[in-house]
Amino acid sequence: MSTQLKKAVNTKDHVQGDSNALIELVEYGDYQCPHCGHAYPIIKAVQEVLGDKLKFVFRNFPLTEVHPDAFNAAVAAEAAAFQNKFWEMHDSIFEHQRDLSWDALFSYAKALGMDMDRFQKDIQDTIAAAKVESDFESGVRSGVNGTPSFYINGKKYEGDWEAQPLLYYLQSLI
Repeated sequence: MSTQLKKAVNTKDHVQGDSNALIELVEYGDYQCPHCGHAYPIIKAVQEVLGDKLKFVFRNFPLTEVHPDAFNAAVAAEAAAFQNKFWEMHDSIFEHQRDLSWDALFSYAKALGMDMDRFQKDIQDTIAAAKVESDFESGVRSGVNGTPSFYINGKKYEGDWEAQPLLYYLQSLI
């Protein structure tokens, strides 16, 4: 099984932080996964502590057999990206993880001030779904076997991802 990130971070990825940061943290996540919901504030805290030393990338890995709304949530986040609102939608979805129905996803988009006609069109367009599928395929090739899965500077991180152990490990790389 691979432990290397098989698709290098590129311009199609959603990136927060300095693109030239010393540390690149890639998460393969599922918006409906309770473990990913638990990891969400941990990643936010790590980003706050490390600042411009960390580049964070989120890639979609919806486990649709156990999380039936995960794929639609990922498509909604990708559709939001067309209006430069990916991270806002990403955050909103994780903050309201218990309700990922289409009605709820539309209400999150509306609350973020999106052009709703465009959002409706974009979620129906195959481009958003293709991005989700491309992320998923890169995860499979990279050896993702559950969510969340993290890759640090291109290598799969198998350690504890609670706040202190993860932060300690990341700081050791600086």
